[in-house]
Amino acid sequence: MTLSNPVPSLELREARRLLSVDPCAAVAQARRAVAAEPGSLEAHFLLAAALRRSGDPSAACAVLAPLATARPALWGLHYEHGVALATLGQTDAAIAALERATSANAQSSLAWHALGDQLALRNHAEAALAAQMRVVPGYVGDAALADVAGAFFTRGDPRARAALWTRFGLDLNDVAAVRLLADVGMRLGHFAAVEPLLAKTVAFAPAFAPARFSLALALHRLERGAEALGVIGPVADAYAGVAMVVGLHAAIHMQLGNVAQAVAAYESVLPAAAEDSDLWHAYGHALRAIGRQSDAVAAYRRAIAIAPSCGEAWWSLANLKTVRFDAADIARMQAVPDAASANPADRAYLDFALGKALEDERRYAEAFDHYARGNAARKRLEPHDAAAHHRFITQSIAAFDAALFARAAGAGCDAIGPIFVVGMPRSGSTLVEQILASHSQVEGASELPTLTALARDLATANPGYPASISQVPREAFARLGRAYLKQTEVYRSGDRPLFVDKFPGNFLHSGLIHLMLPNAHIIDVRRDPVACCFSIFKQAFARGQAYSYDLEDLAHYYRDYVALMAHFDAVFPGRVHRIVYEDLVDDAESEIRRLLDYCALAFEPHCLRFFETGRNVRTPSSEQVRRPIFRDALDQWRGFEPWLGALIETLGPLARPVTDRP
Repeated sequence: MTLSNPVPSLELREARRLLSVDPCAAVAQARRAVAAEPGSLEAHFLLAAALRRSGDPSAACAVLAPLATARPALWGLHYEHGVALATLGQTDAAIAALERATSANAQSSLAWHALGDQLALRNHAEAALAAQMRVVPGYVGDAALADVAGAFFTRGDPRARAALWTRFGLDLNDVAAVRLLADVGMRLGHFAAVEPLLAKTVAFAPAFAPARFSLALALHRLERGAEALGVIGPVADAYAGVAMVVGLHAAIHMQLGNVAQAVAAYESVLPAAAEDSDLWHAYGHALRAIGRQSDAVAAYRRAIAIAPSCGEAWWSLANLKTVRFDAADIARMQAVPDAASANPADRAYLDFALGKALEDERRYAEAFDHYARGNAARKRLEPHDAAAHHRFITQSIAAFDAALFARAAGAGCDAIGPIFVVGMPRSGSTLVEQILASHSQVEGASELPTLTALARDLATANPGYPASISQVPREAFARLGRAYLKQTEVYRSGDRPLFVDKFPGNFLHSGLIHLMLPNAHIIDVRRDPVACCFSIFKQAFARGQAYSYDLEDLAHYYRDYVALMAHFDAVFPGRVHRIVYEDLVDDAESEIRRLLDYCALAFEPHCLRFFETGRNVRTPSSEQVRRPIFRDALDQWRGFEPWLGALIETLGPLARPVTDRP
């Protein structure tokens, strides 16, 4: 059997051309080539490749198996065979074939990446990482590939699509090529653009676990947890003992508030993955959410023992707020060299943890230095466009005017279920949610992504939003309200009639809330601006708070927040109930009674003993709300006052103490 004739037939040339364009047509041409040249290896190879790409991996394997045995030095045969086997879910056989491919051609990024995917499904995490991070042209860390992938995902550039094939050999009809490209895209943060590409691949090859896993991860990052759970289910069933799979499955459960299921998932796999620091770290998060603080501390400590330079694990321990590091802990963190992690985000976490440790020791200058360094690193990774945000606020104030609300009166959904707790992070919103969730009629649903997603969809459908809000048809507001209620059902577990959505950033959409759910309650939690802003500055948020990495950006963002909420106070007086955190600390019962009156709820004494309420809490304040109200956080910022000049100056009159303001 020859590789090809010196002068290939018309059918063979056409099969080559069609392979990456129309695999089904390529099958027909390859079959003609095989009939015309039964001894041609290339004709058989093209037939198998086309069969796999057109959705028939079993037939592809039938063609490839004898060829791979006969020609062990031809890496392409083994790559095709390995991916066909992987598409059928035959992991061990796929690994063997892909190892032959990488042995025959150590420069194939596709073969190495596909091999890594299969090794990961056998719990060989280190070998999988080594395979996928092998520095060859077109590997996931290749800057040239990242540039082309970025153009493809951000602009849908047809030239970029062509370059993926001509420069890197990535045929988007090849499920393994899609997996590699998706990996690059998600590393660049293009989750929304990656999702439809992966969804198409999963529909085409439902048993190809790497693509299904990758799609579930993208949906999880897009906060579409219910969809992610459905996608990951078959993989979780087929690979129940694989740490990577169990970890994602549990994280999705956490996202949906199914914390007990997440804990059970972690505990099912930890005995077999006792040295997996990431798994122990995630397990700690789940334990923390259900209030098992000592167990959470132990899990975080275990993660640190396995990976002493893991900044995120150190930060998770610090982020419990109730844990104090001792001198040995501080020394261990300070001993971690700057080069210990190639991930600058992880190094930033270590700086935030050191800041907390040194602050507890009253070593304020050193603590501030670490907070500043951590924030500077995060700012480089996630820059904030303060001017664009200010334009959004200015346009919102202009667009959501009294005339708009008058025209849209009665247009929204009349449900009374949601209670929105809005404001700035670190303002006391978790405490307010905990108080409300201690009432027999209210469920705490935590921070939901739903309203943000609906507002984003509304902006897509109405270019120029928020200025274009006046062009939205009246009937759209009721649809939005019903969509919000429907989409939040997945986050609710009880039968209480009211529920709290306490995503602070929903303040940006207070006007939209009023239009789509006019009977919903909106509670704005306000804290002393300097205390609030500096508490945000000290908090290493996972993502999405880019304004928090610079003190001046923070102050401008806070001023915009106050201006927007003042506007809504003016256009619909009394619609938003405001709670000042310091007042809640000083006279909890009076403020709680006011809060319940606003929500049309009868007073229940248990709301005063909110710290006894057993519920999952997944935000940074989880441990504080399990204690009675305390005063020790009110003036924590004062030790750092010498370094807060930019914050205080930019806040201007807002920086005056709460007690000095009307």
